[in-house]
Amino acid sequence: MKKNYKILLIASILCLLISFIMLILGLGEKIGPPLVFFFLLLALALRGHNTFKGFSFTILIFAAVTVSMYYPSYFVSIGSFQLKLLIVPLLQIIMFGMGTAMSLTDFLGVVKMPKGVLVGLVCQFTIMPILGFTIASAFGFSAEIAAGVVLIGSSPSGLASNVMAYLAKANLALSVTLTAVSTLLAPLMTPLLMKVFAGQFVPIDFWSMMLSITKIVILPIIAGLIFNWFFHGKAKWLDKAMPVVSMAGIALIITIITAAGRDSLLSIGIFLILAAIIHNTAGYFLGYWGGRVFKMNERDCRTIALEVGMQNGGLASGIALEMGKVATVGLAPAVFGPWMNISGSSLATWWRDRDPESKEKILPNNN
Repeated sequence: MKKNYKILLIASILCLLISFIMLILGLGEKIGPPLVFFFLLLALALRGHNTFKGFSFTILIFAAVTVSMYYPSYFVSIGSFQLKLLIVPLLQIIMFGMGTAMSLTDFLGVVKMPKGVLVGLVCQFTIMPILGFTIASAFGFSAEIAAGVVLIGSSPSGLASNVMAYLAKANLALSVTLTAVSTLLAPLMTPLLMKVFAGQFVPIDFWSMMLSITKIVILPIIAGLIFNWFFHGKAKWLDKAMPVVSMAGIALIITIITAAGRDSLLSIGIFLILAAIIHNTAGYFLGYWGGRVFKMNERDCRTIALEVGMQNGGLASGIALEMGKVATVGLAPAVFGPWMNISGSSLATWWRDRDPESKEKILPNNN
């Protein structure tokens, strides 16, 4: 790590110590600034370390969440304009960017890898919603919070899973195909799963949700695909800009939802975090061994684990907004999202140092 990054790391630790001292002195309501600076400086410091720099974005998310928890009024409205109205347009921009990064060849994986796609989709749309319903019921969450847990489990995988699959030496082609196909199936599968499972907590309008997901996901992705078809290789600036825009958009969405649901988070936040850890970890485990049961190779099992364990939290947030319940139903996506980035990065880093070919010698398959 270079000297400048070490200085940033030391400064971040000092900010954390100041936060702890203030907390001990009973000044918990005033530790916002040093805590925010801790996360910001730590995120910058991690950029200088090859192993941990992938966590810098997630740490920045924590900084944004901290700001919104201590100063929620700044992220609820500006004058008479409600900031939550930005969520859907931001998601549409993110989905457009996803479309520009895809091509029709990404969908040919269904033909080239039918077994992997089928196993992945079945695991995705059975394991996670059932887990979500079970965990929400076990924790005894209020109806709308419980519906949010089911919602994140009923959502398709997101682009983050593709990045993690690449880092984990998994089957990137299968990962991209699963993300693409599960996203296109979302207008049907997500409302259906919500009707079956979340319908026991809150009323679910199947057709309204289907139209909302089509508006948020399908139309922008189609627009992105068309853009890519006509301007592929001609708009390199867009290729460079969209990842940054997407990350900034996700951070802003999480910040707005956190501010809107601050009071609920203060009362159940620790339980929602615990639910996120259980839901996500079980998704990785069951996704991986679901692949093993169907005799998939190691690379494919890693891919399915990441695709099943990591959902599109942004989409879930948009659906919550369309339901008019962003401060309650939207809380689970806001909490689960950052955790999935942490766990996904950690798992991918762990797998990266373990050759999938050597794993096959230990766990042979009949594929």
